[in-house]
Amino acid sequence: MNKPALLLINLGTPDSPSYFHVFKYLREFLMDARVIDIPYILRFLLVTLIICPFRSFSSSKIYQKLWELSGGVSPLLKNTQELTNKLNHKQDHYDVYYAMRYQKPSIQQALDLIKQSNPSELIVLPLFPHYASATSGSVFEEVTKRLSKEWVIPSFKFISQYYDHPSFIDAWADAAKDFNLSDYDKVIFSYHGLPNSQVDKVYQDNQCDGKNCEHEINEENIYCYKATVYETSKLIAEKLSLSKS
Repeated sequence: MNKPALLLINLGTPDSPSYFHVFKYLREFLMDARVIDIPYILRFLLVTLIICPFRSFSSSKIYQKLWELSGGVSPLLKNTQELTNKLNHKQDHYDVYYAMRYQKPSIQQALDLIKQSNPSELIVLPLFPHYASATSGSVFEEVTKRLSKEWVIPSFKFISQYYDHPSFIDAWADAAKDFNLSDYDKVIFSYHGLPNSQVDKVYQDNQCDGKNCEHEINEENIYCYKATVYETSKLIAEKLSLSKS
């Protein structure tokens, strides 16, 4: 029987740290309406004429340092490739592929490869543990847009978040055990930010405040980025027996 295909999707990376490739990457990324959710013409002017021309200079210098530390290649691309290879090597239940939401290898390129194996099922796993429209939501939109053009669409499963999965929590707890946490005054949990307006849109009343996101996951806030990052932090802290003070 044909095996299911598991498609891992990461954010993306420039092809090189050059100004041109960084500009191209940033433009594709920031022109996504789920990333900057303003009317198209305003987004076009802001991204193409203001953000990308100026930010690409400073960002290309940072990318150059990252490339040098990673042996002359994109560390994000390298790590995603290695993760895919390890999963294919250590198990035989799934054929594992990878793609980037922006730039290469594209989602379309990965779907073309997957189609050749005629999988029994397609499982899409964005490598973002906490749902956000700008990350997992954007991946879902792109994958389904591409799949909708295919004549044959396999059974499809999309994993939108895994912020509280025991294996995810255990992995971070195991990594933290490499350090003697008692030597530190504080342990800081850091996550990528989102505009408050995008967090508010999760709710029917467009308002995150008052939903008790700092203290619990409930039926209303299960897809709230603020609530899920608090929950991840709490679960890791409990696993490591960290005090709240």
